[in-house]
Amino acid sequence: MWYAFIDAQQRLARAMAGGVLSESGSAPGAQAAWLSTEQAVDAFSYWLLRSACAFERTPPFAIHSVLANDSRVAVEESVVASPALGALLRFKRKPPTSSADEKLPVLLCAPLAGHHSVMLRETVETLLQERDVFVTDWADARDVPREAGPLSLDDYVRALESFVGTARAFGSPVHVVAICQASVPALAAAALLAKDDTAPIASVSLLGGPIDTRLNPTVTDRFASSHTLQWFHDNAIDLVPPPYRGAGRLVYPGFIQQAALFAAHPERHLRLEADYWSRWLAGDISGAQQALRTANEYAAVLDMAECYFLDMLRVVFHEHLLPRNLWSVAGRQVRIAALRDTPLCTIEGDSDEITGAGQTHCAHALYEASPMRPRRQFTVEQCNHYDLFIGPRWRDAVYPALCEFWREVEHTALEIRRPPRAARGSASRKRREAAAKPSAVRIS
Repeated sequence: MWYAFIDAQQRLARAMAGGVLSESGSAPGAQAAWLSTEQAVDAFSYWLLRSACAFERTPPFAIHSVLANDSRVAVEESVVASPALGALLRFKRKPPTSSADEKLPVLLCAPLAGHHSVMLRETVETLLQERDVFVTDWADARDVPREAGPLSLDDYVRALESFVGTARAFGSPVHVVAICQASVPALAAAALLAKDDTAPIASVSLLGGPIDTRLNPTVTDRFASSHTLQWFHDNAIDLVPPPYRGAGRLVYPGFIQQAALFAAHPERHLRLEADYWSRWLAGDISGAQQALRTANEYAAVLDMAECYFLDMLRVVFHEHLLPRNLWSVAGRQVRIAALRDTPLCTIEGDSDEITGAGQTHCAHALYEASPMRPRRQFTVEQCNHYDLFIGPRWRDAVYPALCEFWREVEHTALEIRRPPRAARGSASRKRREAAAKPSAVRIS
C-alpha cells in the first residue's frame, strides 16, 4: 500500500534536514541533539523531521537526575530485560535511600497505542522523586523480525507477567501503574499472577484505562466499535518494507497513528508547536530546547503489529471480554476475582475525551475486594486524558493521589504483618476495613 512510498518520503526528509543541520553543526540522529543547550537548534529542520515522522532514532529518556526534597538525586538507567516485544527499563535513584526511608518501586506500564514510551518521560521523572521506577519500553513492530511471532495481545500480557517477576527479583513487590490502553493487559497480567501466586504485586493503579468501553462511549469508542475488524484490516494495515528487520510483517503504521492523533487532538499538537516556535523566535534557546524535547516525544510514534492491533479492537471495543469475564490468555482464564487481596486505585479525568466516565472506575465492581486491603477511586476535575500523566494536573493532582494511596497500602501491609494485640486488634481492624471501602473522591 502506502508504507514503502511514505518511508521513501521520510528518508528524503531526513536527508534534507541532515544537510541543513550539518551546516549548523548539529546531527539529527545524535542523542546530544535532543538535549544540548549549548547551540541553537535549526527550527525548520527539526520541524521537518517531526512532521514527517522521520526520526531515525527514538528520543532517549536521558534522565540523569531529579529534584527531590530540594536536592538533586542522581538516576541510573539500565535495561533489565529485553525480549523481542521490547525492554524493561530500570531507573534507580543513587545513592539508594536508607532502609528506613525505602519505598516500594513502581512498575509503569506504558500503553502500546502508537507512541514510544518516552512520551512518559515527565511521568517517570515525577515518580523518581521518591521511588525507583521500572518502565515497559515496547519495540517498534517494524524492527521485530517475523520469526519472533505474531506479537499478539496474549504475548504482551505474558510479557507483563514476566516483567513483574523481573522487577520483583530486585527484592521488593512493585506498585503496578498502567496508563490508558495498558490498563487492559496489565489488569489481566495481575489477575493471572494473583491466581498463580508466583509474583506478588503491592498494588494496581489504573489511569484512564478502557476497562469497559460500553460505559459512556467516547468518539474513539464509537468509531472502533462501529467498524468491523475486516474494515480495519483493509484500511489501516500495511506491509513493512525492506530494509527493516521486520520486513514482511503486517502492521498498523505509525504514520497513520500520527494522522489519527492530529485529527483527534489538533489542539494539543498545535499547542506543542506554538510553544516551541514562540520560544525559538523570542530567543529563549533553553526554553525552545525543552519545548522541542516535549514535542519530539509526542511525535515519536511506532508501528503496532497487526495481530496486537486487531486483538485490542476485538477484546476491548467489540466483544468486551475483560468486564464479561470471558477472556482467556494462552488458554488461561482471566479472573479478576483473583485480585481480591490486591489493593486497587483507579483515576479518571472528568474531561477525558478518550476514555469515558466510569470505564476505569468499573474495575472495582469486577471483584469483591478483601475488606483488609485499600481501594480508592479518584476523579480529577478539569483533567483530560493526557493530563492524567503529563503536565500540571498530573504533578499537582494525580501524582499526590497515587502517593497517598501507596502510603496507605504500605502502612496497611505493615499492620497486617504485625503480631496481633488484643488491646488494639478490634480498633485496628475497623480502621483497615474503613480504609478498604472504595470511596469515590473528586480532586479539584
